Amino acid sequence: MSELDQLNDWLSFNPTLDTWIKIGVLLLAAWIANFVVKKVLLKGVVRLLALANASTVVRLLETLVVSRLANVVPALVIAFGIDWVPHLPDSVPIIALNVCNAFIVVTIARALSGLLTVVNQLYELQDSARERPIKGFVQVAKIAIYVVATILMVAVLIDRSPVILLSGLGAMAAVLLLVFQDTLLSLVASVQISSNDIVRVGDWVEMPNLSADGDVIDIALHTVKVQNWDKTITFIPTKRFITDPFKNWRGMQESGGRRIKRSLLVDQQSIHFLSADEWQQLYRFRLLRDYLDSKQAEIDAWNQKLEEAGKEPVNTRRISNIGTFRAYIDQYLRNHPKVHQQMTLMVRQLQPTSDGLPLEVYCFTNTTVWTEYESAQSDIFDHLLSIAGEFGLRVFQHPSGADMRGLLHPTPTK
Repeated sequence: MSELDQLNDWLSFNPTLDTWIKIGVLLLAAWIANFVVKKVLLKGVVRLLALANASTVVRLLETLVVSRLANVVPALVIAFGIDWVPHLPDSVPIIALNVCNAFIVVTIARALSGLLTVVNQLYELQDSARERPIKGFVQVAKIAIYVVATILMVAVLIDRSPVILLSGLGAMAAVLLLVFQDTLLSLVASVQISSNDIVRVGDWVEMPNLSADGDVIDIALHTVKVQNWDKTITFIPTKRFITDPFKNWRGMQESGGRRIKRSLLVDQQSIHFLSADEWQQLYRFRLLRDYLDSKQAEIDAWNQKLEEAGKEPVNTRRISNIGTFRAYIDQYLRNHPKVHQQMTLMVRQLQPTSDGLPLEVYCFTNTTVWTEYESAQSDIFDHLLSIAGEFGLRVFQHPSGADMRGLLHPTPTK
């Protein structure tokens, strides 16, 4: 009799020890299978990918899909080897087999989820990914995979057909709608955002009621991530982009010009008609010569028609300093290198107020870069504020403490 037969005979008289030894052998076999697959085969795949200069996405495929599928191997070893273990109660092999099958279902679901992640990574490498992201749809697909996996896992654990569980879902539809209402609303919002091209990654959006003002850096199923200009992050529910008003600055960025809409407040008491000396002084301005010549010719022609009544200055038309200043600003903008000449450009008066006469500059810069835009706008108004005095105009401001002290303690004249 061989030693193996003697060992079997001895174990037959010790059934408990025989059971535990063979359980240990089965677990050892599962561990060895897991070691061989992950430490040998997968490492070999990684080295081959490294030699082939594989892309990051391919390595993600190996990490998120292949390595997860490798977990199926030890579960299969246990599932097929549990019947080899003797002296177990009849229910134990069934329970072990069901648990192994449930584990295999979860493992396959995680592998499919990883595959969808890789698909999204591949899609984001495309130029169209910024315009039509699919991250929300990928997340919905992952939810569907895990829902199906949960149903199958429960069916395997209780050893019942999944059809029985699915037939009961009809009664749970109302409950599921309540549980997943945010997900369903977000899914509908994601479809509308994608199909109508409402928001893209990289868009500058402004939603004051949620304190969001910055660039969109991520669009997911439930939230849109916005990085504000102060570098804080605001998470906005996706459905709010359908239900709430917000401003998308993409049109401005694509147009190539950003609007300047700012007013100078002119002290109305400084507005008057130009005298002959003032007219001569302003004629020195290169930008005003054509305007002054054409305006003077127009006024002279008008006044000649008045005949006898034209002898009184009150009946005649004259050139005002505010109109000349407005014409100067218009010509200055049309010759400014930072002003977009193919977009709307005008200088207009607004309704007079108690703070002065608003003289509004309405034009567009030829850049959308924030710092360059602010620099161009400041450069324009630096010049206008400084040159207003040449036209006999004063820029209005409320009296300050220095003004009050000047009234109380006037500077003596020499």
